[in-house]
Amino acid sequence: MSTNIRDESGPNLKTLPALPRFHHAAYVSSDQERTRHFYEDILGMELTGFWVEHEVIGGIAHEFSLSLYALGDGSALSFFNFADPEIQQQHAAHRQGLFVHLALRVNEDHQEQLRCRLHAAGLEASEFDHGYARSLYVQDPDGQMIEFAVEPELMDSIAVHQRATAHEALRRWQGGDRTVNNTLPRQH
Repeated sequence: MSTNIRDESGPNLKTLPALPRFHHAAYVSSDQERTRHFYEDILGMELTGFWVEHEVIGGIAHEFSLSLYALGDGSALSFFNFADPEIQQQHAAHRQGLFVHLALRVNEDHQEQLRCRLHAAGLEASEFDHGYARSLYVQDPDGQMIEFAVEPELMDSIAVHQRATAHEALRRWQGGDRTVNNTLPRQH
């Protein structure tokens, strides 16, 4: 797969290879052990690295730790924690609503296991069927929203259709057309 860069008239300026995966997604943890318990003990993500660093960033000395939790494709979720309470507060995570989140693809069995583990840990999770994914949402201890999404069997054909119509749908939206184009069946 390649990515085309377009100007406003639409011709390709340059074709680039698709980015293969992310290296890591970084967040801020208020308590590394609490974060470890959530991601490793409850979600089953292995702690694969823990760095302690002293760096001057923007002219300010920072002492921080960085924990890394493995995802199946070799990428990771990472979490910073700062020794200086003022620096920690400057970078502290803020609880987000449902629309700011990290979505991870899982299969039905994995999602059910996560649902059970979250329930056993006394954590509140919400569920929503989008048509293109059945999703389980939970907030981590610092308020980062995580989605565990199960794609339907027809996802390949859904993706082909979306790829073919995405630019036109974007153009319509930008022009004020709010016609719903997600008519996929949902389980409620």
